[in-house]
Amino acid sequence: MNHTMNRADALVQELNKTAKGRLTVFLGAAPGVGKTFAMLQRARELLQNGTDVVIGVVETHGRGETARQMEGLPALPMMDIHHQGQILKEFDLEAALNRRPSLILIDELAHSNGPGCLHAQRWQDVESLLKAGIDVYGTLNIQHLESINDQVHQLTGVRVRETVPDTLFDHLRDIRLIDLPPDDLLERLQQGKIYAPHIARQAMTGFFTPVNLKALRDLAIDKAGQLIDQDSRMALSANGRESAPMRKTVLIVLDGSERSEYMLRAGGRLAERRGARWIALCVVSRNAHLDDTHRARLDQWSDLTRRLGGEFEVVHHSDRIHAIFEVARVRQVTAILAERGHEGLIARLCRRTLADQLLHRGRQYEITLIASDDSRPAKSILRANQVPFADWAFAVLCSILAVLTAWAADSLLAFKDLSAIFLIAVLVVATRTGRSAATLAAVTCFLAYNYFFIEPRFTFEISAEQGIITVSGFLVTALMAGGLASRMREQLDALRAANAYGIALEQLTRQLSTATDIHAVLERGARALAQSSGARVWLRVGTLAETQAEFTLSEDPKIRHAASLCESTREECGRFTNTLAGAEWLFMPMPASNSGSEGVAGFCFPASQKSLSNEMATLLKSMTQSIGDAVMRTRLVNELESARVISETEKLRSALLSSVSHDLRSPLAAMVGAAETLDTFQTSLPPEDHAALLDTILQEGQRLDRYIQNLLDMTRLGHNGLALKREWTYVEDLVASAVQRLQRYHPGQTIEVQIEDGLPPLHAHPALIEQALFNVIENAAKFSPIGEALEIRVARQSDKLQIEVTDKGPGIPADERAKVFDMFYTMQRGDRGTQGTGLGLTIVQGIVGSHMGEVTALPGPDGQGTTLRICLPLSVEPNSSSVDYTE
Repeated sequence: MNHTMNRADALVQELNKTAKGRLTVFLGAAPGVGKTFAMLQRARELLQNGTDVVIGVVETHGRGETARQMEGLPALPMMDIHHQGQILKEFDLEAALNRRPSLILIDELAHSNGPGCLHAQRWQDVESLLKAGIDVYGTLNIQHLESINDQVHQLTGVRVRETVPDTLFDHLRDIRLIDLPPDDLLERLQQGKIYAPHIARQAMTGFFTPVNLKALRDLAIDKAGQLIDQDSRMALSANGRESAPMRKTVLIVLDGSERSEYMLRAGGRLAERRGARWIALCVVSRNAHLDDTHRARLDQWSDLTRRLGGEFEVVHHSDRIHAIFEVARVRQVTAILAERGHEGLIARLCRRTLADQLLHRGRQYEITLIASDDSRPAKSILRANQVPFADWAFAVLCSILAVLTAWAADSLLAFKDLSAIFLIAVLVVATRTGRSAATLAAVTCFLAYNYFFIEPRFTFEISAEQGIITVSGFLVTALMAGGLASRMREQLDALRAANAYGIALEQLTRQLSTATDIHAVLERGARALAQSSGARVWLRVGTLAETQAEFTLSEDPKIRHAASLCESTREECGRFTNTLAGAEWLFMPMPASNSGSEGVAGFCFPASQKSLSNEMATLLKSMTQSIGDAVMRTRLVNELESARVISETEKLRSALLSSVSHDLRSPLAAMVGAAETLDTFQTSLPPEDHAALLDTILQEGQRLDRYIQNLLDMTRLGHNGLALKREWTYVEDLVASAVQRLQRYHPGQTIEVQIEDGLPPLHAHPALIEQALFNVIENAAKFSPIGEALEIRVARQSDKLQIEVTDKGPGIPADERAKVFDMFYTMQRGDRGTQGTGLGLTIVQGIVGSHMGEVTALPGPDGQGTTLRICLPLSVEPNSSSVDYTE
């Protein structure tokens, strides 16, 4: 938390506190001051007032007074952990999350959990409880706070191994300082109220000395005061009772030595006291060769920085001072904190130490120097610790080649000005090595040029004034050119390193931009992640992307559990983390939705890889975020398409229901009337009337059969909408089937079919599309004059399949072409246009629309007749893909 903030920031923090669980810490200077007793006493009061209080874990250490305070308080059962033949009792986080009390008591926040627990340390369990909205009461001794670990070591001589990060206090609701004077604490220790007698005697001669206890008491009081002060400032800011000063930023410069952790903790405390955010900076020189051990140390410092609440940044540059001020300028730093180390004698004499250069060039910044407690120069992993003999040998070799080339040009070609040859040699060295080698090449070339080619030759004397100007100008030019070329090369190296991040994201974005469904997004995203990380990648998004790739995960229950835990808690877990660190895979949450279904990304790195660099972790998080955004995009597109299909389906269903009530009634009425006439007047009817009535029954029965066939083929409508069972089929077969059906009912109709060669298959419901074609062709046959042929043309237009049916009838007026697709709309077009209920084209529009196509009515060729055009989208037959990818 910060001391200074504007009102908006303060309100956001207050809202965040109310949205999640709240933490109350009972802070003490040392064991035995009464933290657990006070926590239990407060819990009993809340239980009497009706609060749902549960004991999660309380360590009594055999103290009777503490045990009596636990009586009457409900407690969760502890979890048994079998380890090396022993049974360890640990806090059961899953049971607490299932129980979900209003308040849970967690003793000893710095405790390290046993193997097999979800988290490595108990404070991580507390974070999970707080994120679940459960309030927590916890106890903590001041020596376990991460930011003052070095300070405790200096004061007491004891290095505390179990620590709690300062970021845990971001959830702080209240802090209660449980204080006891050192003399009273020592008296309790002697009486055996803290430890057993034999342990108490050892403690009094070790950690529990009066001097140590007084120092720890001062630290506890100081820390409690800081937290109370910053909480008051935030409350005032939230109420608008404080000005909004500009937020300060402190830059902590690490020298890459073993004292870097001390610098991080000291800088974190300084920034916290000033209410400023802070950045830890490591400047890695170009000649520094970082092996796996060095990278692991960088990762440790990065992890410590995050736990202390800061940011960590690594910059590759040979000019350390230039890099420091460049980062300070870009990040708008107000103060710089560095260590006043022990540079060499020459650096101190020339005032080229880090402290001198910071004070000289950083006058606009507040510079704070921390003196080192070690008189020996520190070995840094960030700078080259070995003399670059290879670069120097290359500089000497280039100088010798320049001399030979200049001698050949002078003796054989009679060139007069040979300085360009030596300048080229200097530039070659500068572009391939560092500044030291470039300077050596410039000096060597200057001496060789003077000795071999400036009169008098084979001496270092310069006789003419013009020669002095020439060699002096050459030396200055060579040094400047070498320095500029070396700097350009360093900047190019830095630019390449920075571009690697952008290139990976750009390639991923380009690949995801063409993905049309969730499985394609995951497949391409997995490939990009594998290429960038060198790991095996597995992705899953809720239940929308369940593929066979899920079963490629190991059957190890730790891996399965880690994936599920990451998906449910939205936290990283597995390898390289503190949660289920023994798992083989690393899992990261992948945001894929704003409501409900979320994703998870799994990475299986080679067994030889011991750590995950900060740069790689940042890249993987950014890439998984992009993949999640792409999944959301495709999901929204699918939802829009589904909404359109549902809309078209509802139109089709309405048409079908109307068809049942309207189309079927007319032929049934005619058939019933003819049958009743035959039954009533069968003996008195003349033969011709008898035959006419039978013909009426036959024609109306055939007409009814067509309507029923129409409904049976296309009314596969469930109560949840039209279920399109798409198949890959060829349009030639559909057209042939529709034409064959029409000729059964109109045997005298002539039909001309023109189908373009090489058409791709159509991904559609064959029965529905064939029915739509039949309706269109039958509609055209009704209005086509006798003896005139119908024309059917099928061709490909870009990414669509176009089917046109043309008749030679009277045509449709322009203002009525859109109305012919309305239900029950009919019009008189010639002597053959008397039948029909106006549902055929409505049904066609519903079928084509459910396939994401369109149907339109157009004038026929030369303005004669009508052309009904159906356009259906063409799809490429997809190949099966997997979201489990190994590079």
